[in-house]
Amino acid sequence: MKSRILVAVVGVPVLVWVVLWAPSIVMLAALCLLAGIGAIELQQCVSGVKRSELAGMGAVAAVFVVEWYYDRPEAIALLLIIEAVLFFGYAIKKGGEVKFNQIMAALFGSIAIAWSFSAFLRLESAGIHRAWLLLPFILSFACDTFAYFAGLTLGRHKLAPKVSPKKTVEGSVGGLAGNVVCGLLFACVMDRWFGASIAAVPMVLLSLICGVVAQIGDLSFSLIKREFGIKDYGHLFLEHGGVLDRFDSVLFVAQTVEIALMLFPAAFSIW
Repeated sequence: MKSRILVAVVGVPVLVWVVLWAPSIVMLAALCLLAGIGAIELQQCVSGVKRSELAGMGAVAAVFVVEWYYDRPEAIALLLIIEAVLFFGYAIKKGGEVKFNQIMAALFGSIAIAWSFSAFLRLESAGIHRAWLLLPFILSFACDTFAYFAGLTLGRHKLAPKVSPKKTVEGSVGGLAGNVVCGLLFACVMDRWFGASIAAVPMVLLSLICGVVAQIGDLSFSLIKREFGIKDYGHLFLEHGGVLDRFDSVLFVAQTVEIALMLFPAAFSIW
């Protein structure tokens, strides 16, 4: 609990500043850093090796995916093809030393994880207020926090015992309820200070969907950890673990929010 409070006290103000007020180049740098570290953490998990050439290649590739989306989005498909050729070419050069799951980890880390982080750049480039960029974090962290306390106090029935033994059905429901509350609070703040008259029903639906998606994201990365026998991906955030421990649900929710806002802008009074 002390670790959670410490990370929140330091991390939340930094996060809010980067998202709301920092120059776009600062947000780009932060997303590149998170993507690169996430790619390294995944490769270390899968390979069981702390330092490797493939982990470094994956990190560099992840940074390029985020940066290219910011600088030259029209060429992103070319970059993804180049990455696949380089990773498999490296594996061929090593003559069987690099396993298929390591190549897939490098590709997933550099493409899927980096693409998910770049969702914040896509939202910003769409011309909406940057306050909307906080929503994926709110609907991820709120679900995690409410689920934690609901499970701690009310948890009786296991949700996915073979994947994450401590998670409970009661905690899951508490996370969904917490998401709805925080989603509606976000809508009220946007209405009062940013002039966005967000209807309650669309926000409730989005909060519930993101709550489900956040929990799937959390359990998905827990599934990977359990398969390869590790407790945390890293220790960047103290007892919270690494980037993939802290932002696992954000990676799923960010793209969900992006799709919802782009497909149904009128429902959220964006334009």
